[in-house]
Amino acid sequence: MAGVKGQVQKRGVERRRAMVDAAIDLFARQGVRGTGVAAIAERAGATPSALIHHFGSKDGLVQAVLEEADRRALQRLSVPADAEPTLDQAFDWFIRDAEYTAATEGQLAALHTTLTAENLQPGSVLHAWFRDRGRALRAHLSALFTRAVADGSARAGLDPGILAAETAAFIEGAHLLWLLDPEQVDLTALHRSYFEGLAARLTP
Repeated sequence: MAGVKGQVQKRGVERRRAMVDAAIDLFARQGVRGTGVAAIAERAGATPSALIHHFGSKDGLVQAVLEEADRRALQRLSVPADAEPTLDQAFDWFIRDAEYTAATEGQLAALHTTLTAENLQPGSVLHAWFRDRGRALRAHLSALFTRAVADGSARAGLDPGILAAETAAFIEGAHLLWLLDPEQVDLTALHRSYFEGLAARLTP
């Protein structure tokens, strides 16, 4: 029975992944509002009721797509979930992620930015998800700067919270500028310039 149960669970995970992949593809092509549950289910070889069973609603599927985008970013950068990188490692990750985004993930980046703007108001469907994601990013950055001060790789007297907010603001703003004008804004060069400058500012 245990083997059968494992096979059923594996098939469930595979069906869920197929639905997320189908949603990523269609959302990127048609936008969230222009893509219905039926179209996603058909692309994934499933029924609309099966999709709702797995995600609860279209909004639940959208959240799963955003979470998958984050998971893929960590996976391609080979970043463990519990990693405690040095400043150099973290800054290198941000630059490499910008390079990959510019090359292959423009549609997902646009989807992320659009949905953030659509969910600024408390009470909107994904407001809490984006708010909590932002808080988590700033917390990780604040911990990064705190460790750097403690181990001497960054000068004393810095405010890790302010630096964390500044860095997060740069990342969000850089993506927006690039999405609006990719012919004029080089996302990778912009990241490299910012993080090289930040490293110089932080040097003891």
